[in-house]
Amino acid sequence: MRRVLLLEDDAPLRDALAQSLMLAELDPVPAASFVAAKDQISPDFAGVIVSDIRMPGRDGFHVLNYAQSVDADLPVILLTGEGDIPMAVRAMGDGAFDFLEKPCAPSDLIAVIERALTNRALVLENRALKRQLETGDAAARLLFGSSEQAEALREQVRHLGRSGSHGFVTGEAGTGISKVAEVVHLCSPKARAAFVKSSSAGLDVAALDAALSDAAGGTLFLDDISALPAQTQFHLFERLEQGIDVRVLGGAIDVDALEGLLYTELFYRLAVGRARIPSIAERPEDIPVLFSHYVAQAAEQSGIAVPDIEPEYLSMLMAQDWPGNARSLMSAAMRFVLGMSEPSVANGELGLAEQMGQVERALLVRALGRHNGQASTAAKALKLPRKTFYDKLARYGIKPENYRR
Repeated sequence: MRRVLLLEDDAPLRDALAQSLMLAELDPVPAASFVAAKDQISPDFAGVIVSDIRMPGRDGFHVLNYAQSVDADLPVILLTGEGDIPMAVRAMGDGAFDFLEKPCAPSDLIAVIERALTNRALVLENRALKRQLETGDAAARLLFGSSEQAEALREQVRHLGRSGSHGFVTGEAGTGISKVAEVVHLCSPKARAAFVKSSSAGLDVAALDAALSDAAGGTLFLDDISALPAQTQFHLFERLEQGIDVRVLGGAIDVDALEGLLYTELFYRLAVGRARIPSIAERPEDIPVLFSHYVAQAAEQSGIAVPDIEPEYLSMLMAQDWPGNARSLMSAAMRFVLGMSEPSVANGELGLAEQMGQVERALLVRALGRHNGQASTAAKALKLPRKTFYDKLARYGIKPENYRR
């Protein structure tokens, strides 16, 4: 939510500023005084504050000081009169995000607000990640499924994480090997330290040393470890023998095949711990849970309300083979969110015109989702005349109001 708490005692100016913010797809919360705005200011306020400096009663400095007492990272932008600039400069030293002289161009104000919103979003995201590390079970939060195979995977990940030992994470292509390796890291005492991912193919000795340095105190994940050059394998074994403070996890499709591809001593050094990811084919009962999760992710990424999934649709998904595993299920979820073909209709069975139509419809839906169902703004983003845009919406039966949040 792109919310802006707007404090301005001059009613006509407050209304004009609020209108400018709405035109920029921001969500203004106008207030005539600090007292009227106070209840909005909280540590989880997912927005920024814009306040006039000179207001009757509690002025902009009071707003700034109060906001900082609630949350030192909450951005406060001050609006100043011509004679208030020295005061505004002082306020910057006290922690204000920025200041603008009144009257200011809407484009200048919106540019500063956008920067502040980006800053605020990063702060809140980092806090959320920190809370996830401090509380809860990463395996339960991040590895989905209710089958026996899914629970066995979570238990393997927890055990490998807690053990702190080196190990292998294995699974078919598309099962999310690197993601599971990261969950192993999050389940370990090293969770607060770095998790570094590196491709093994072409990784020379110098690059390996750099990756180990970046992962100091944490975990280094080597994707497709079978492709690690022979010289680098030997060097890695030597570094492990020296007792470095880095856990090394290797990703592979099959552990047994690694025994003939890796330097023998390195293989046995890493084979202490293992976590194997079951394929989708091994646990079809998890498909409804996984697909629903991927649909929610795809809808959030596209700015679209999460669509309903009929039980018959899920049954159809469960009846199919998924050789691409989670990766292909994610792709199906994105197509579902964008209103593209049923899973039983492969693109290869469609003509060029039908396939192009699917792509065009998906682009229209995504534009509406990203612009909160505002058809004129979505048309502008796609560089289409409004009439052409509306004609295309009518052709595909798309209603902009369905994409307003």
